[in-house]
Amino acid sequence: MAINLVSLVMQFLTPDMIGRIATALGVDRNIAQAAASAVVPALLAGFSKTAAQPGGAQKLVDAARQQSGTLGNFANMLGTGGQSSLIEKGSQMLSTLLGGQDRNSLAQAVAKFAGLGQGPTGSLLGMLAPVVMGTIGQQRQQGRSLDASGITDLLASQKDNIAAALPSGFSNLLGRTGLLDALGGAARTATAAGSEAAQVANSAVRVAGDTGRRAAGMAASRNWLYWLIPIAAIAALLIYYVSRPAEQVVQQGVTTAQSLMIGGLDIGKQVTDNITSLRTTLDGVTDAASAQTALPKLQEVAAQIDKVDAMIGQLSPEQRKLLSGLVNPLMPTLNQLFDKVLSIPGVAELLKPTIDALRGKLAVLTA
Repeated sequence: MAINLVSLVMQFLTPDMIGRIATALGVDRNIAQAAASAVVPALLAGFSKTAAQPGGAQKLVDAARQQSGTLGNFANMLGTGGQSSLIEKGSQMLSTLLGGQDRNSLAQAVAKFAGLGQGPTGSLLGMLAPVVMGTIGQQRQQGRSLDASGITDLLASQKDNIAAALPSGFSNLLGRTGLLDALGGAARTATAAGSEAAQVANSAVRVAGDTGRRAAGMAASRNWLYWLIPIAAIAALLIYYVSRPAEQVVQQGVTTAQSLMIGGLDIGKQVTDNITSLRTTLDGVTDAASAQTALPKLQEVAAQIDKVDAMIGQLSPEQRKLLSGLVNPLMPTLNQLFDKVLSIPGVAELLKPTIDALRGKLAVLTA
């Protein structure tokens, strides 16, 4: 059966686990979630690069064996203050597997992407590296060979999954480090697309600036009317190109909705409707009484999302990617809303179990 290592790691990093990590690092939960979503595929990309180097695959095999018990002990290490030892050992492992330069490049890219300081970023890498390697090590229990050849084949089979999981914009930061070299065309295409978009934006700014300067000069001349027509034409072109992304977003939304039909059920619409209902319900919670009223509605939304989760296995990898792209951008706002509601006096006792369940169910959709 095909596996997705990124999904396996992210399923392990439940909302509760992310909350523990955020507490241990002293950072906001949403920042920790965003950083983790970047770190996990980036580490797998880095390990794929290591596997392609002479002797690198054996280093990965040794590391996977050493981290065989990490997943079972991870929560306890965070809860009992053992994170310092975890971070130290994880950091040493990263230095061995990636080398100092690639490790530092990765830390800088994550820090810039997530808005974290270098200290918390380094600690996060030290925490998550053993989790990622422990997940790889677990594949031995699934009957997969984890000798040098087996671990190389395993990581090679994950190239598309890793490239697809890299957050938008983050792949551009990594593209200049060489950490994505082992992923081949998928990562290069994503990086090139981001670079091209940046170049188009910069060109538009330069054209606008040049046009403005010429317009100012011509306004002072007697032939200002002569220049008005070409200036208007340039402005029209700029408006056209600026408006195109909005049109593309609409078209993409239509395509996504059409592509997420399963057995006559529009999964995309069901998910967005459920999230809209969820936000509306949470917005109405202002005290314990309104929380009591909201509870059945939240439980109903959880049940509906549960049905979607049960259909995940029927989705193709491309459909999973579309669904993740639909839900992921909404999660920061939802998490803020969850935290806001739970901070209201008397509400957490009523809603926390349901909200925690909702976080977990939504996490399945974003994997």
